[in-house]
Formats: sequence, C-alpha cells, structure tokens
Amino acid sequence: MSPAVVPPLGARIRQARLERGRSLRALAREVGVSPSLVSQIETGKSQPSVSTLYAITTALGISVESLFDMRESVVASSPGSSPGTVPHALAALAAEPGRRIGPLVGAGGRETLELDSGVVWERLGRVPGAETGFLLVTYRPGGSSSGSGALMRHPGTEYGYLTSGELVLTLGFEEYTLRPGDSVCFESTTPHRYRNDGEVPAVGVWFVSGDVQ
Repeated sequence: MSPAVVPPLGARIRQARLERGRSLRALAREVGVSPSLVSQIETGKSQPSVSTLYAITTALGISVESLFDMRESVVASSPGSSPGTVPHALAALAAEPGRRIGPLVGAGGRETLELDSGVVWERLGRVPGAETGFLLVTYRPGGSSSGSGALMRHPGTEYGYLTSGELVLTLGFEEYTLRPGDSVCFESTTPHRYRNDGEVPAVGVWFVSGDVQ
C-alpha cells in the first residue's frame, strides 16, 4: 500500500467527539454499537467498517473526507511522531486546513485509510472547500462495507466506477453485480452495502459528494 503518512483515524474521531462535547457512551448509543468498540476505534486497537465509519461521521456531523486531515493537537499525541522527524513534518503539513492535495498525486504519495472487513481507501486528491471524497477503493476478497451484513445510509451522492474484479452492490431491495467498466450512481441516503464475493480484489474509483450534514 501507499507509503504516505496516514492520519490516526481513531484520534481524529476522538478529537471531533470531544470538540462537540459528546461522551463516548452517548456516541456509541447513537451509532448503535458498544462503547467498548468506540473506545477501541479511538485508541487504534480496532478499525471501523465502512458502515460504522459513516454512522460515526453522520452522528458527529463531519465529513468522511475530513478524517484524512488532522490538526497539530492530534499530530502531537501520535506515537512515534517526534518534532524534527520527516513523518512529523509530513503530518504537520496534513494539519493545514487549506491544504490542496494535487493537482498531481503520484501513486506513491496517496494517503490511505485501512478499514475493517477488508476495505482500503486511498485519497486521490482534494480541493480545499470542496466536500467531495475522491477515492481509489479496494475491497479485498471477502471484503464488505459492513461486517454484520447491515445496510448503511449517509448524507451525500455516490458515484463509482469499477476498474477490476467484481463487486456486489445491494441498493434498497435490489442487488447489482459490478464488473470492470461498470459504474453506479445513487443518493447515499438509500440503504446500501458493497461486498466482494470473488477471489481477487475489487478496485474502483469512487466520488462521494456532500457527505456532511
């Protein structure tokens, strides 16, 4: 995967929760998971599934895109990032709120989020002020957007284009099989789930716009 510095997802979630004055138990209750799971996610002991991640960001009123960014307070608390090191300098760059990712993003410079259930997101670019997630998404064999099999819904509009492998999309009461060259688009408030039933990774380019309340 990409060698680029990755923001600590759990620390960013915890920061957003504390900024909003929400207790861990209150957030867990709203998301519909156990407080221990939220705690494990915040401490980096567990990674959320795609559906849990969207449930958390929706409850906190933040965009998923913002989770790729972090502030100096989060950087300073990250283990192994002491001042003066190259990782610390790159992380500090990521903390700049107006930072532009691009116009060219090399294959070795993409920021990556590893999620639960065999899903990887790689950020392909960012324009400051635009609430749009521009991602290279990989579903490993057996990977799913929800480990429990539940459908998810979140703010925004979703566009996807599959480049390799096969991906099954459950959208409302319908089920679609995406093959290389196929594309999808729908309102993300429609209950949905992705899964890879195949033996090779399913890879595609996804846009999610307006994923914040």
